[in-house]
Amino acid sequence: MVGILVSVLIGAIAGFIAGKIMNKGMGLLVCILVGIVGGFLGSWLFSLLGAAPKTTFWGQLLVGIVGSVVLLWVLSLLKRK
Repeated sequence: MVGILVSVLIGAIAGFIAGKIMNKGMGLLVCILVGIVGGFLGSWLFSLLGAAPKTTFWGQLLVGIVGSVVLLWVLSLLKRK
């Protein structure tokens, strides 16, 4: 239970930071969803590059931010078309 709450918290922070980086105004629920999906995407991308995602708070946050930025970028490309 605590692990899930920590993941949601890290996802919310990662989604919020990614939204600021990509200049997207998003609500709290959207930030959480983008951060959680971005965390999975970031873990997958890092594993493709041969870099194991870190299990520390800062490592998970970095992976979540990178994944969330990539997710927002892809979504912005799809939205344009």
